[in-house]
Amino acid sequence: MKRNLVLVCAVLVLVLTGCKGGSKESKKQEGFVPALDVETECVIRVDGNYTNFESLEEEFSRFNEYYPKVELVYTSLDFYNNSIFAALKGDEAPDIYAMFTWMIDKEGCKPLFDSAQDLSDSSLGLDLDCIRQKLIYADSDGKISMLPVFATAKGMMVNEDLFKKEGLKIPSTYSELISVSKKLISMGYDTPILSYNDESGTWYTFAYQYFCKSLRGNPDAVRRMNALEPSAGEYMRPVLEHVEEFSKSGVINEEACAALKDNYSAVIQRFFEGDIPMVFMQGDRFSGTKKRESLSPAFIEQPFTYSFHAIPTSEANLCFFIDAIMAFAVNKDSKNLDMADEFMRFLVTTEELNNMAKNKRLITVSNDYSFDEVYSSLDSVETAYIQDVGLFDNALKQVRRAVYNVGNGWMSVQEAIDNFGNF
Repeated sequence: MKRNLVLVCAVLVLVLTGCKGGSKESKKQEGFVPALDVETECVIRVDGNYTNFESLEEEFSRFNEYYPKVELVYTSLDFYNNSIFAALKGDEAPDIYAMFTWMIDKEGCKPLFDSAQDLSDSSLGLDLDCIRQKLIYADSDGKISMLPVFATAKGMMVNEDLFKKEGLKIPSTYSELISVSKKLISMGYDTPILSYNDESGTWYTFAYQYFCKSLRGNPDAVRRMNALEPSAGEYMRPVLEHVEEFSKSGVINEEACAALKDNYSAVIQRFFEGDIPMVFMQGDRFSGTKKRESLSPAFIEQPFTYSFHAIPTSEANLCFFIDAIMAFAVNKDSKNLDMADEFMRFLVTTEELNNMAKNKRLITVSNDYSFDEVYSSLDSVETAYIQDVGLFDNALKQVRRAVYNVGNGWMSVQEAIDNFGNF
């Protein structure tokens, strides 16, 4: 019995020691297993348009744990939408480059798609199933030229503490949005809703979900709008009338909005002063809040809880359209194609995509719907995708400019409808 007990204890010690010593390795094995020689030496270049891309550089460091001799270099190109074409033809062409869904229906962007490797090729070993399928774009031949790495949505930033202090409920319907805004005005908050008034700002942020939702299940309308048929402008009438009504409600302080210097830092810093209840903005702008908390003397002195919400534009259930804000393509002519594919295989996993989104404070493109705490309100909101609707950027650009003109009172609803395709 003694000998058996000693043997059992010895085995138990070995098992526990093995578990303890191998836990890190086991975790790595679950997430990513190198497929190439880990002693490979090469340089992988990634070109994009973010001036600061710390979340990607962190992924570089994590990848180097597997491939310590691979140098990964990120370059932010000035005037990216034009300069990426020259970069792909240069001596130091990127192995991986950023692409965007707005490029899909642009004839001038065709060379970017032609230069991209087909990422649907199963031999690459990419785990495409870990990405929300409705964020992945495949052309008519089934080719996937780019994979999303970040998602975003249009919504509103809310000062939760201010609402609690005043005993008000964060609005979840359009009528509540109007009534609570007017109540805030009567309480001395002359700017219940702040937003930067450019083409993609106030009016389009308000109108986007409402318009996209109105076209779901109407493929003929979508086809006609994508073709920019002049008569298709009539499909904008409901949203334009809604924008006109909202603009006349008096809840947007146009003077305060006009005083903002830009649609990013200036908006965030003004919000951090603590007296703005709501701000209409895009999620990729909202992502800058985390970094700017420490840059705001007002927020440092009196911090408050804030979060991101869907804009209630109707009396129906809240709807939140999530779009891919950035995607990566692999240069099919890369000098280090195997390693570029290997980095993409490493990146396209639930863990790494979630790490990227968390560090950038953007919405993850993975199937793991656990949002950053500031996005937690979205858990109870209907999630929809622009690919469900099928609208491309050329059509959306017409809507964007139409609501901008109507919202600012520069055009009547009918004038905007008549101008569809000519903006």
